[in-house]
Order: sequence, then C-alpha cells, then structure tokens
Amino acid sequence: MLEELRITGLGVIEDTTLPLTRGMNVITGETGAGKTMVVTGLGLLFGGRADAGRVRADPGRATVEGRLRLTGSAASAVAARVADAGAEGDDDGTLLMSRTVTVEGRSKAHVGGRTVPVSLLSDVGELVVAVHGQSDQLRLLRPAEQRGSLDRFAGPEHEKLLVEFKELFGRWRGVADDLADRRANARTRAQEADLLRLGLDEITRVDPQQGEDEELRADAQRLEHAEGLRTAAHIAHHAIAGGGETDSEDATSLVGTARRTLESQSSVDAKLGEYAARLEEAASLLGDVSVELSTYLASLDADPARLQQIYERRAALRSLTRKYADDVDGVIAWADNAKARLAALDTSDELLDELEREMNRLAGEVAELAAKLRAARVEAAGRFADKVTVELAGLAMPHSRISVLVVPRPAGDISLVVDGVASGITPDGADDIELRLLAHPGAPALPLQKGASGGELSRVMLAIEVVFAGVGGPPTLVFDEVDSGVGGRAAVEIGRRLARLARNHQVLVVTHLPQVAAFADRHLVVAKDTGGAITTSGVRVVEETERARELARMLAGLPDSDLGIAHAEELLAVAARERTS
Repeated sequence: MLEELRITGLGVIEDTTLPLTRGMNVITGETGAGKTMVVTGLGLLFGGRADAGRVRADPGRATVEGRLRLTGSAASAVAARVADAGAEGDDDGTLLMSRTVTVEGRSKAHVGGRTVPVSLLSDVGELVVAVHGQSDQLRLLRPAEQRGSLDRFAGPEHEKLLVEFKELFGRWRGVADDLADRRANARTRAQEADLLRLGLDEITRVDPQQGEDEELRADAQRLEHAEGLRTAAHIAHHAIAGGGETDSEDATSLVGTARRTLESQSSVDAKLGEYAARLEEAASLLGDVSVELSTYLASLDADPARLQQIYERRAALRSLTRKYADDVDGVIAWADNAKARLAALDTSDELLDELEREMNRLAGEVAELAAKLRAARVEAAGRFADKVTVELAGLAMPHSRISVLVVPRPAGDISLVVDGVASGITPDGADDIELRLLAHPGAPALPLQKGASGGELSRVMLAIEVVFAGVGGPPTLVFDEVDSGVGGRAAVEIGRRLARLARNHQVLVVTHLPQVAAFADRHLVVAKDTGGAITTSGVRVVEETERARELARMLAGLPDSDLGIAHAEELLAVAARERTS
C-alpha cells in the first residue's frame, strides 16, 4: 500500500504531504483547488508522461515522492523487479520512490535512493496500483480493453491458455512469413546464394586453419634469419658448456668452482653454504639451457624450399583476408556465417514443400487452440456478466443487465476456420468481445458506448472493478471522480461499494459527492490559499467536526449551516453503520 505521498511544485500545489491509510482514503475540495494534481502526482510517481507545463516556475521543478509498504502477493514481484535494477527497499519493508520533472521537461526517477529508468516506476506501478478516471471510462469502451477485462476475469488457467496461444501463433506466423519471403524473393535469394557459394569454394580450396597466419609468420621469420640465429645459439652454448677452440673456462665450470669453494668453508659460516646451494641450482639451470640450445641448433634448417612454400601459403591466405575478413580467424567465421546464410536462402522445391507442410500443421494447432480459447471466453463471459449485473443492482440500477458477447472476428488477411467459422486471427485469439448494457426491461441490449449515459458508465466501471477485486489485482485502487453524473441513492451505493473494495484493497477516491466521502476511513481536503501573491493549495486531514463541516459544504455549499452539519453527521452515522455491517 501507499503510506505517504509528498508533492512539491506541481500545478497549484507548492508543497504538501498526504498521509494515507489502509482502507478508503477520500480526497475532496472546492473546484479548482487542486484535487486533480493529486492524481497527476500519482501518475508521475508511477511512470506516467511528464508534462512540463504543470511545473511551477518557482522552484522550476516538480517532485513527487512516495513510500510504499510492500505486503501481500505483489511484494515479492516488486522486490525482484527493483533488485534487477540494482535498487533495494528499506529494512522496515518500505520502498521509497520519487520522480522529478523540470520546467524544461527533463525527468529523473529514483527508487531506494538510487537513480533508475522511469520505466522501473511504470513496472512497479503496474504491480501495485490501478488508476480509474474519466479517461478510463473511455478506455472501457474499446473492444481490446473489454477483451482484456474478460481475459483477466477468466482466471490463471485461462491466462496460461492465452500465453500458450500467443507463442503458437508467433511460431505459425514466423513459418508463414518465412515461406512467403522465400517465394517472393526467390531470384534475389538465388543471386546472393551464388555469391556466397563462390566465396565458400575459394575458402574451401585454401582450407585456412585457426591461427595459421601467425604460425606461418613466425616460421618465415626463423627461416629468413636462420644463420644469425645459429651463430647466436652456438656462441651462447659455447659460453655455457665450453667445447670451443679457446681455453677460456665456460660458465658451467666457473659456477662449479665457485660452488665447491663456498662449500669448503660452509662449516665455518653457514651463510656460505646457503650461497653454495643457490649456485648448485644455477648450475642445474645452466645444464638445462645447454641441452635445449643443442636441440635448438639441431632443429635450425635454412631450407629455401620450405621458405618458398611458406611465402606461397601466406600469399594465399592474404588473398582471403583481403576479401572476407581482417585475419584468418575472421575468414573462417565468415565461412561459417555464409553456410548458415545459405541455409536461410534455400528456395529449393523440397524446402518450400517442407515449410508449407509445417505451416499447415501449425495452422491446424492454432485453430484448435483458438477454439479452446473461445470456449473458455464464452464460459467466463456468462459468469462475468452475472456478477457485474448483481453489482449494478446494488448501484441503483436494479433493472439493468450486462451481457458479454463473444463473437468470431471478421475474416481478414490472416484468417483460419475456427469452430467451422472463418475468423480473423491475432495473437489474442479469433474473438471479438463486446460488453452490452440492457438499461431496463424491454430495451434492446446496446453496446456500452451507445447504451450507457455518463453516470451509468461510471457505475458499470465500478461494478466491473468490484468484480475484479474478487479475483486479485493491484493492492491500491485509485478512482478519480468516477462518480461524475451520479447523485442521490446511486451516490450512496457507490460509496458503499467503494467501502467494500476497501476491505481488501487500499482505495483512494477523488470525489465531489458527500455520499461517497462519508464512507472514508481517512478524509483529506485540498484547500486553496489565495492570500499571497501566488495561489497555492495544500492538503490536510479532517476529522470529527471538521469532517462534518466539509460534508456540509459539499452538500449545500454552507459549511457553517447547522442544518447542513446535522445532515452531514447523519450521513456519517449511516456510513459508519454500513462499514461495520
């Protein structure tokens, strides 16, 4: 849940903090006081689009900070997503989030004190909060949103089926697109394949090996300088082991003499014995080098024929590196890629027939799974419609009914026969979903956009949200004046339904209806201050008498009227009884 929200420099709000609680939080205030800025601030905090036009010129930036307490099923998902971004929550189980927007339109996001992409705020928001407002009513009219609503209601098994369908649909379309591309671009593919084959033939004839160019370069250098290498090795070997025509002592003999001399006095001073031991190690090392130099001298071969072979081989390799890559290893990699590309360019009749068989096989599986998806939606549609209709009866629409139609999508460019009916196919299935409202007995069932007034649409949306609450969803629900166009008994019923939602969710409601505000567990009022040179707004918690005065203002615009306050207190008493029943 969202424990606290602080907003600075946004619209008419200079600096204010909203202490929020579990249950139902209601935000009220005069028109133009800044209630909308609270919802705007929530949108910014959870990754919404930043509008620089709403940032106050002084201080030149707007900041929204929130403290989330991670509990329930969403806690682990939020913690994992935040950890992936390198941030973390506090030890007390809370997570600090903030968003800053400047007058120039630049935006920064922080989570757990760490700078993060704004997309992380959006990811967290999808898990913990759902915002409903006038724009959401319009969203509810879109067929895609109605289908999504039904799919979410249908439950986890249905969602698994939908995921499986999307994966299978992607495989089917991938094979179909591949087949279509091979057929449509056969000539271009054949020309590219011919060029690749020419290159592969040339590389195959030379048959380069990994690291061969470096090995040949080293061999050529040794053969080109064989005489100088021989002389150097011979002089070094003579200096170490002797055997030349001069009588000068070699290194091995000198080291041996030094070792024996030191050993003869080691009984007098042990330090000399240590030096003698180290000289013995040096003598052993000299012996090893002497043997290796002998082997090296025997291996040196100034073979002109071998050197010519190396020159020719290096020239062949250079011919490949000029055309295909910077070095031999790159040429080999080019050949491997060319072989894979040749397979992708294949337009042989055999491959085309194989792809067509695979496409038809997958199409059959897609149609079969689409039929299962349709059947699951039809079953869920009946349950969904019944539950929403029951809620509408409690929202002063006792004679209204909601029906959910699941119909085959009209055939289009991508179509299959599903349940014997040609249907357009998308990654979401082969169905169109339409919510219809029967406003009263005898009236036709019309699509929501045609059959529902503004007030009725608000109640339909709230009824749907109440139904959703029974199958999970985000722990925090925000309603921005969804009671617009509603009054009287319907307003009381909306308050009652929101209070019911608040038993299992944190609910934030921006409202102008006292009947709704009376059901709040916490009542916050946005008040405008026009005393200074610049108009500002702040938010305060109201309780007891102050709360009754605010409801009286909402009822009749007379916060000091004894009759209005008495009416407000009666409304609060009714709401209190309803919440505890």
